[in-house]
Amino acid sequence: MMPVARGAPPALAQSEINYLLEFVEASGCAFYRNGSWYDSKRAQAHLRDKYDWLAARDQIVTAEDFIEKAATKSSLSGRPYWVSCGGGAPMTSNQWLRDELARYRTYRADGENCAPRCTRGAPGIEQSGSTQNLNRPP
Repeated sequence: MMPVARGAPPALAQSEINYLLEFVEASGCAFYRNGSWYDSKRAQAHLRDKYDWLAARDQIVTAEDFIEKAATKSSLSGRPYWVSCGGGAPMTSNQWLRDELARYRTYRADGENCAPRCTRGAPGIEQSGSTQNLNRPP
């Protein structure tokens, strides 16, 4: 019997997911997962590993699938991931990434190139991209 070939997500989804992963890493935001805060590089690496695992099992078809299945909550504990940018109040990674995906699609539709950051200076992200608020999420 021949092994089943695993398909990668469609090219558009791959492009959007790669953008979101670059956005996470470049954000400088802090990410809360399973009781600990992580920097944006570690968060991106973790999300990349989850994405690769899910994509290899044909579970990712859209950028929304990536957000929902890989970047919203812990697969182990079920607890949500939180993001804190520039000293702002923590928000769920689901909402943060969905907002950024919508911005990316708007800029892309307008023919603008905003990779890897559409939102430098947007609410919740300082110009420096740094984070100061490392309190526990609500």
